[in-house]
Amino acid sequence: METEASKLRTVLVTDCGSTTTKALLFQKTQDGWRQTARGEAPTTVEEPVADVTVGALNAFSEVEEVSGRRILRPRSAGMAHPFLESEQNGSHGIDLYLSTSSAGGGLQMVVGGVVKEMTTESAERAALGAGAIVLDALSADDGREDHERIDRVRHLKPDIVLLTGGVDGGSKQHVIEVAELLLAAAPRPRFGDTLRLPVIYAGNRDAAGEVSEILERVADVQVVGNVRPTLETENLGPAREAIHELFLTHVMSHSPGYGKLLGWSPKPILPTPAAVGDMTLRHAKRNNVQVLCADIGGATTDVFSVFRDQEDELIFNRTVSANLGMSYSVANVLVEAGVENIARWLPYQVSDAEVRDRLRNKMIRPTSIPQTLEDLWLEQAVCREALRLSLAHHRSLAVGLSGQRRVRGIADIFAQRSNRYELVDLMHLDVVIGSGGVLSHAPQRLSAAMMMIEGFGLQGVTQITVDSIFMMPHLGVFSSVHPQAADEIFINDCLVNVGHAIVPVYAEDGRGELARVTFEGKELASIEAGAVQVVELCAGSRGRLIVEPRGRVNVGAGPGQVYERDIEVGKCGLILDGRNRPLRWQGPRVAWPEQQRVLYRQLGLDQA
Repeated sequence: METEASKLRTVLVTDCGSTTTKALLFQKTQDGWRQTARGEAPTTVEEPVADVTVGALNAFSEVEEVSGRRILRPRSAGMAHPFLESEQNGSHGIDLYLSTSSAGGGLQMVVGGVVKEMTTESAERAALGAGAIVLDALSADDGREDHERIDRVRHLKPDIVLLTGGVDGGSKQHVIEVAELLLAAAPRPRFGDTLRLPVIYAGNRDAAGEVSEILERVADVQVVGNVRPTLETENLGPAREAIHELFLTHVMSHSPGYGKLLGWSPKPILPTPAAVGDMTLRHAKRNNVQVLCADIGGATTDVFSVFRDQEDELIFNRTVSANLGMSYSVANVLVEAGVENIARWLPYQVSDAEVRDRLRNKMIRPTSIPQTLEDLWLEQAVCREALRLSLAHHRSLAVGLSGQRRVRGIADIFAQRSNRYELVDLMHLDVVIGSGGVLSHAPQRLSAAMMMIEGFGLQGVTQITVDSIFMMPHLGVFSSVHPQAADEIFINDCLVNVGHAIVPVYAEDGRGELARVTFEGKELASIEAGAVQVVELCAGSRGRLIVEPRGRVNVGAGPGQVYERDIEVGKCGLILDGRNRPLRWQGPRVAWPEQQRVLYRQLGLDQA
């Protein structure tokens, strides 16, 4: 198949998800690169079919029906791939096929290190950034007994283990002890009964030989550069590259049907979250902006961020909250958030028992969709809490490192916390991207915006966008072949500019006017304490936004400082939120639904 970017005209890309395989057709048209057709079908990686290519072929057939373009050859045995070759200016065939995958639960890993807030945390960031779900993180100081850790690893059956520990040239004892613990557990891989578990060692280089010797009896060991060569530096690249390589050779190739799927494309299959992360990072670098992206699904919520560190470099982080989702994991959101935190977003009176019953029904019928406006409001309330909890988890791992290098002993290593600082700064966040059915397919774009404003607790001035049809995985893998075309489709067909949120932060006793908002020299409105309003403008127009705070109010440029920024107006214009952060409700709980009802009515969200 053709892979030279300049010769590509028609590209077919799939994302093989846990439940659905989504196929998109990208074509070079007179107006440039566009997404022209979409097809989907149930994923068939599990029994009774146990062949992922069956679901992919079904999705391709739907693309053919929608586009009127013949893509598939007549089915016959022995063909290298099922696609018709594209002809110049022809009406059939494709030039290239690409894919991402999270089918079969995606890439599942266990990571291990010595110190929880140092090497183990770095190992988690390396695995998460490579698109993995981290089933467990072991460390010498995690508070568990050895037999508990051994039983846990034996039970999990991960695809890959990432073992880290120690800085280069430091003590070897503790990382060797973690390796011996892994030897005692002797875990088996999830796929391939005859295979040995892949283990990546990315710890103290001086201990690499002894660790390899210990583990070679139960695992295939690959040694790469240390993820934490010094206390103040991280080196995640080599570990992430090794994870991607093993994902293809040890995981994908032994999953049902993936051997055939791998042969259909000249390019590697990427884990879905890795592709989304690549696209998020590309957008941040291309526009020099700080980005927060959330993909909220039925079982998990992935959060991606790109923020500047103290050296002014853009740093990418990803976390996955494997127990926070909108259907399969909705009961976990209920447990972690609590009924009161979910019910506070509802504009109607409802008992705690009814909230629990409705959400439990959703969990046992995960593919159902809201049938009434009250059902929709409840789903959106759960979304707010899932976003809030997922962001809190993300912030705990998205940290930077600082401090002067000096000679440290082992006691300093276990006490080392002062050089960690939080990267995620909502006051300086430029763009938030929402993805997943509850956000992308909300009946009103303003509903999606309010879910992100309230769920994330946004502050300052933030552009709010959504991924129109969950296209970011497809574009992420396409960007590895033709970055310019992927960027073009991302801007024109994927990213929907919903609007800009302006959220002042002020002292608790703040009242009255907080700030005045001007666009292109015209004063539009004032932001009042406790009030929320939408200022409609011509979508797509560009101009200078100026927000002038009163007193010590902070609108993004610092307390009392004027904020200025060139913007492109979104579909919902400007959303002015005068409620302080963190959000607090006034009066007794019984009065909260009426407050929400008034807000929904003012914003026009009291109807589907």
